[in-house]
Amino acid sequence: MVKEFKDKNQWAVILGGSSGLGLASAKKLASHGMNLIILHRDRKTNLAAIEREFEVCKKEGIQLKSFNIDATNSEKIQENLSEIKSLLSDKGKIKILLHSIAKGNLKPMLGEKTTLSSVDFQITIQAMALSLYDWVKAIFTEELFHQDSRIIAFTSEGNSKAWKNYAAVSAAKVALEAITRNIALEFAAYGIKANCIQAGMTDTFSFRQISGSEQLKKYALMRNPNQRLTTAEDVANVVYLLSKDEAKWITGTTIPVDGGEHLS
Repeated sequence: MVKEFKDKNQWAVILGGSSGLGLASAKKLASHGMNLIILHRDRKTNLAAIEREFEVCKKEGIQLKSFNIDATNSEKIQENLSEIKSLLSDKGKIKILLHSIAKGNLKPMLGEKTTLSSVDFQITIQAMALSLYDWVKAIFTEELFHQDSRIIAFTSEGNSKAWKNYAAVSAAKVALEAITRNIALEFAAYGIKANCIQAGMTDTFSFRQISGSEQLKKYALMRNPNQRLTTAEDVANVVYLLSKDEAKWITGTTIPVDGGEHLS
């Protein structure tokens, strides 16, 4: 396998890289020699299993540093970045910033029990959309981006479709896409490219938290011309493709990675 990122002192910062799409992307990038900084928020009981996954990445001969901290708190980002800056030393640069945070409220708008509030919307949009801008601005201010850097964020078909209990996340995905487009426009002069990946139905832990996920899976299989669900590895492959030199003219767009699921 060609390791085009090896020994270039280039780094990928992955926000939410301990499972699902983020972890699959970390493994793919590591296999091509990309150093990794992974920020995640997990319970102590899960850390041993997560560290085993990170060890798989390290076996590719790359450097990996993980932080089990809240990467969505705008007040703490600078503190987190100070540690990252120290890790990169003088010559290390951030080639990729991957936003894979799945921290949203999945509550109904109506019901007898707890329902969605405006605060729930605010928390979800901060975590799943505004945190991307906070990180981009902070990294840019510290001059840590590579001269040809890539910002990649994960969205979903919920950006345009209504799913039960998904209103807050749906709103966050729309905001995430708008922010990404504007980053692509306003940071272009500094070599920064920004895109969203719209993943098809992928059977991750986060997906299984959505109300009616089993029905959504069945519907996705009916729609998909390839007659299977999207895998985390399918998505990770496109993260890798967007990271390559040949993808430097792709920016400001949302790319479906779903085997044609969106066609019908």
